[in-house]
Amino acid sequence: MKKFLLASTATFALAGGALAQDVKIGIILGFTGPLESITPAMGAGAELAIAEVNASGNFALGAVTAVRGDSTCVDAAAAVAAAERLVTSEKVDAIMGADCSGVTGAILQNVARPNGIVMISPSATSPALSTAEDDGLFFRTAPSDARQGEVMADILAEKGIGSVAVTYTNNDYGKGLSDSFAAAFAARGGKVTINAPHEDGKADYSAEVGALASAGGEMLVVAGYVDQGGKGVIQASIDSGAFETFYLVDGMYGDSLIQSIGAELDGSFGAVPGTDSDGATRFQELASAAGFDGTSAFAPESYDAAALILLAMASAGTSKATDWAGKVMEVANAPGELILPGELGKALELIAQGVDIDYVGASAVELIGPGESAGSYRQYEIRNGSFETVGFR
Repeated sequence: MKKFLLASTATFALAGGALAQDVKIGIILGFTGPLESITPAMGAGAELAIAEVNASGNFALGAVTAVRGDSTCVDAAAAVAAAERLVTSEKVDAIMGADCSGVTGAILQNVARPNGIVMISPSATSPALSTAEDDGLFFRTAPSDARQGEVMADILAEKGIGSVAVTYTNNDYGKGLSDSFAAAFAARGGKVTINAPHEDGKADYSAEVGALASAGGEMLVVAGYVDQGGKGVIQASIDSGAFETFYLVDGMYGDSLIQSIGAELDGSFGAVPGTDSDGATRFQELASAAGFDGTSAFAPESYDAAALILLAMASAGTSKATDWAGKVMEVANAPGELILPGELGKALELIAQGVDIDYVGASAVELIGPGESAGSYRQYEIRNGSFETVGFR
């Protein structure tokens, strides 16, 4: 009966063209700020999914348009203002975003919940978001940093690293990740000599590096941002000779870091969400054809976030958030026919026929618990001035 009703709803919407209403998706990312070098590919990933849905002609709710907003990544007031503009002025039906954890939480509590808007973030990873009050409106295609902390500890332990100093950007993301890692590393017998915050936007990080160096450690774990304080701490460490090797968290992954620091980064390593799945390969091919880098951090997760929004709407036969929010977990998980990047038109056809789908997407999507990714990571090392993949976890 459920499948019949879904099929009937979708068919009726297609037949009654006058009833179909265009859908707007807000894309809120830090197009300025400490992640500005990676957000263009994230935005392009989300817009690629939207373009694919439009090209298919199978979306019963009308044409889909994207409207961008700048979260700045770190300025909660600016992020909330951007989200309010998209919701109240642009009348978006959903939000793909935000990117950084602090601004994501601010938008969730101050805009999404009061207005009944669903958010799917591709990159907000703070463990605190797992238990945030969300009225069933918040999801994420990136894994929680509770998972990343475990992965970091495993990698370092396997490399025989027994002690590290940790510096983290002084916000929800940095603190949550550093605490998660410290607990996981200690459980494996490792020692964190110092777990110290740094502020973004400073011109000089010599004092912070001096404290880190005094505490000691075989290497420095940098839980920061690729275009901000994390980069500054690394440069100051190299300039002073305090540390030569660095573990880079997901927020530190980006070609701009290598371009800025240079050959001194060779030998450093880290991990970023990613898989070696067929979906990842297909997405990279689609991204290349569209003119952007499909391996860029969180670009696959952005494609998946936008795709899940539209597939859940199609499954519910409406863009009303309270009606389709409950469909996100259904279209993202088994049972159902597997859906990869490039197959969104096919997915919409199946949904219209009342057939269950299992959206695997570009990042091997599996949503667990409070609507977040189970989490797969691509492990890499920096060799000869480039990121080289060495495994998956």
